[in-house]
Amino acid sequence: MALSRRQFVGGAAAVTAATTTGFRPAPRTPYASLWEEYVNAPYTHPQIPYVGFAGAHGGAARLPRPPVVANALAHGATPDGSADSAPAINRALAAAGERGGGTVLLPPGTYRLDGYLHIGDSGVVLRGAGSGRTTLVAGRGLTELIGPYGSRYGGDKSAWSWAGGLIWLSPRARHASLVAAIRERAWPFEGWTGNRRDEWTSLTTVRPARRGDHAVTVDDPSRLRRGQLVLLRLADDAGHGLLEHMAGGGPGAEAYTWADKTKLTSYVPYEWPVRITRIEGHRVRLERPLPLDVRPEWDPRLVSGVTPLTGSGVVGLTLEAPLLAQAPHLLDRGFNGVTFQCAYDCWAEDVVVRHVDNGFGLVAASACTLRRTRVEGRGSHHPYFCREGAHDNLVEDFHVAARTVPAPAGTQLHGINVEGLSSHNVWSRGVMEMGTFDTHRGMPFANVRTEITVENNGRHGGDASAGPLYGARFTHWNVTVTNGRAGLVKLDTVAPYSATVGISEVREFDQTDVPDFAGELHARLEAYGAPGAVRPRNLYEAQRRFRTLRRS
Repeated sequence: MALSRRQFVGGAAAVTAATTTGFRPAPRTPYASLWEEYVNAPYTHPQIPYVGFAGAHGGAARLPRPPVVANALAHGATPDGSADSAPAINRALAAAGERGGGTVLLPPGTYRLDGYLHIGDSGVVLRGAGSGRTTLVAGRGLTELIGPYGSRYGGDKSAWSWAGGLIWLSPRARHASLVAAIRERAWPFEGWTGNRRDEWTSLTTVRPARRGDHAVTVDDPSRLRRGQLVLLRLADDAGHGLLEHMAGGGPGAEAYTWADKTKLTSYVPYEWPVRITRIEGHRVRLERPLPLDVRPEWDPRLVSGVTPLTGSGVVGLTLEAPLLAQAPHLLDRGFNGVTFQCAYDCWAEDVVVRHVDNGFGLVAASACTLRRTRVEGRGSHHPYFCREGAHDNLVEDFHVAARTVPAPAGTQLHGINVEGLSSHNVWSRGVMEMGTFDTHRGMPFANVRTEITVENNGRHGGDASAGPLYGARFTHWNVTVTNGRAGLVKLDTVAPYSATVGISEVREFDQTDVPDFAGELHARLEAYGAPGAVRPRNLYEAQRRFRTLRRS
C-alpha cells in the first residue's frame, strides 16, 4: 500500500482509520516538527538517528522460548540455600550447550552462589520461575573469584567497576581468553576481535555507501552467506575523518584536536556487528541500515571476529549480592549483576539485581534486549553500563530504584551509561529514582533515550583522554526530570547535531559541561519545559511503527 507523508506522520492508527473507515480522528496533541521532518528522511536525518531495529531479533516483542532441556535441580542445585549451587547450575548450562541449546529451568527457591554463572553457548536460556520466586544469593565478587582486574589505560582503577557479571553471557572461547588475560594481569581489549584486537579475518572489501543504506556492494562475495554475522570494520584515516564523521562533520569537528585523545583513538577501528539477509551477486543486504558512511579512506571491510554468542538469555529471577558498603569510586569488588559480552540477539527479561556494585552491562554487545529489568537495594555505581562499541541494543521498561541506605563518602552514582563509540542504543520507558543520563566521554553517538522519568541526582564521569561527551545524533525525547536538574538531559548546548524534545525545564548545577566542539552545534530544542506535550510520545516505538508501515 502506498502511504502519503501525512499518513507516515500519523502512524499506524491514522493509516488504519484512513484506509478502513475514511475517518481520521483529531490528534490529542500536535506532532513535533522534528518528527514531521524525520519521516521525510528517516535514515539520514541530521539530528535523529534511526533506531527502529534496536534490540534482539530486530526489537521483537516476543523473544524465543527454546524447549526445556535441563533442570538445575537434576544437576545438584539446592533451592533452600543450604549449599553452593553455582557448580550445578553451570553444569546444567554447559549440558544445554552440548545439546545445541535449550532452556535450563531454575525452579522456585533461593540458591546460594559461591561462584559466578557463565552462559557460554549459543541458544542457551537460564529461566527462573519469575523475579519474585527464584532468587540467587551471591557471596563472592569477581575480584575474589577471578582476581584483580586493572585498567588497560593505567592507574589503580578496578576494571570490575565497568566489566563482568555474576551472570556473565559471553562466548565460551572468548570468555576463557578474557579470564586468562585478567589472571595474567595482561589487561585485555574486551571486544569482538580479541584481547589485542588482532583476531579478525578479512572477508571482503566494501565499496562506498551512505549512512542509512540497507545494502552494500562488496568486491568478493565468495566468503559470505545468508544469515552470517559479520563485522563492518572502519579504520580511521590520518586526519581522523572517521571520528569527525561520527561527530557530524563541519568546522567544529574539523577544528577539534583528536590526536592526543589516546583512549578515544584506541576505540577505532569501529566494529559494527550485523547479519547478512540476502546476497545478489556483489550486492549484500544487511539486517540493519548502515550507521555511518562507508568511505574508501577508512579501509572498509566485512570481517569475521570471535565466534559470537547468539540466542541466549536470562529470564525470571533475582540476583542478590551481599549488603556491603558501596566501595570507593572505581574500586568496585565485582559484585555485578548480568553482563552481555560479544553477544548478539541475546536478552534478559524480568530480572532484578539487588545490592550490586554495577547492574546490567552491555560490553561489545549488539542487538540485545533488556526488558522489565530492575536495579534496587543499597545503591550502584553503574546501574546500567553500555560500552566498548556496543550497538543497536534496547533497554525498555527498566527501573532504577532509590537506594535503601545512604551513599558512603567517596562513592559515585552514575546512571544509564553509554561510552566508547557505542551507537544506536535505546533506553525506553524507564523510571530512575536516582542516577543520571551518564556519558563517560568516549564519544558515543546516535543513541536515544525516550519516555523516561528521572530524579536526576547522579554525576557523569569520563577521562579527558577519551575525548568528547557526545558525537552526532544523540536524542532525548519526552523526559520528565523530577528535581529540575540539567545533568546531561538537556543536550542543545553540549551535543552536536542533537535533538532534545519534550523535556522538563531544568537548571544547571555544579557539574556544568561546556561543548567539546567550537562554533554552531546544529542542535535542536523543541517543547522545552513540556514533557509529553508533543507526539509521538515514545520516539523508539514511533520508529518501530514507521518501519512496519514502510514494509506494508
